[in-house]
Amino acid sequence: MGATYFASDLHLTAVEDPIFDCFFAFLDRVRNDGTRLFLLGDVFETWIGDDDDAPLGTAVASALRALADGGIEIAFAHGNRDFLVGGVFARAAGARLMAELETHEISSRRVALLHGDTLCSDDIEYQQVRRMLRDPQWQQDFLARPRPERRSFAEQARARSAAHTSMTAAQIMDVNAGAVDQLLVASGAEWIIHGHTHRPAVHELPGGRKRIVLGDWPRAESWLRVDEDGSAELVFDERRVGLTPAAH
Repeated sequence: MGATYFASDLHLTAVEDPIFDCFFAFLDRVRNDGTRLFLLGDVFETWIGDDDDAPLGTAVASALRALADGGIEIAFAHGNRDFLVGGVFARAAGARLMAELETHEISSRRVALLHGDTLCSDDIEYQQVRRMLRDPQWQQDFLARPRPERRSFAEQARARSAAHTSMTAAQIMDVNAGAVDQLLVASGAEWIIHGHTHRPAVHELPGGRKRIVLGDWPRAESWLRVDEDGSAELVFDERRVGLTPAAH
């Protein structure tokens, strides 16, 4: 066995994007000493459907497939940007599509994994839009539209999202403490690991539990590595935060 890696919020836009090269270097790191990789959403800045003919999706799927063929287990969670990633992409990438929330035993520790946007319950406007976009009938209707129309919609959605972010108080877009508490009770997790908020940190919670927030790659490369002995390290903004394994 080797290490388990976690990353999210790469927001890849094109194969020419410098972050694309950083992502490939990260996959080499995982290949060298990892056994599992969890991608917790917003790997892509936009995703208009598995039939998109842009080269980015094919390149990422090929890179992930090479990792999977080498024995690395890959799990892919939907983010608020790439919630339309489907089975065609997952099969090409050799990845498993995750549920909205999953709990896993990782190095003898119960861990809750999610993208993180569902924890931001104070952002009422965002949650309303999210419910519409996650509706199966809406998605079916959207995917039936021509690709150029879907691309145009995605670009407009990006602009609306940027405007919403610029006009909304920062604390509203962060996680709600009550939502975090509810998740801890429901999951029984010692750690919560998520992205979405672009606020990388390790938050200490009551009872020795932790909420670990992955960083956004447009600002700086970020990932969490958990070793077999339970020790862990969160990398973000060229900083490294070590987490000591709990006694079991």
